[in-house]
Amino acid sequence: MESLHLSPLTPDDAAEAAALFFRAVREGTQAHYTAQQRAAWAPAPPDPAAWREKFTAQFGVTAREGGSLAGFITMDGAGYLDLAFVAPEWMGRGVAVRLYAALEEEARRRGLGHLTSEASHLARPFLLRQGWQVITAQQVERRGVTLENFRMEKRL
Repeated sequence: MESLHLSPLTPDDAAEAAALFFRAVREGTQAHYTAQQRAAWAPAPPDPAAWREKFTAQFGVTAREGGSLAGFITMDGAGYLDLAFVAPEWMGRGVAVRLYAALEEEARRRGLGHLTSEASHLARPFLLRQGWQVITAQQVERRGVTLENFRMEKRL
């Protein structure tokens, strides 16, 4: 983990982050969502041009080892944790903890009073360990398929 380097997420990271997102959903959430649900959530890697625009408006952090993207996290200006994904080969190795710590530090620096998110089954236990609370479980539809996620928040 000493070789893992954190840096600000930039619009130039969009294509690599989109590819990592696709792999993380399709491979990393297998224990929590069916193949049909994963395909509805991520039918293809997102359009990098759309993510470039998204990344321009959000704060984000990347984790890299030797130039390769291991994970990334983003939040908007209101403290909504939007994206938090780790490459499948890096899961369970502390990448998410380091990314989240940097995000929460920035939220505190900005004077935000709380963070919110809509967390997957995989993200929910991680966020609970970071002091978050589940507000409610919810059913969301993606491409005609129902997935469960959790509205969560953390007071800072």
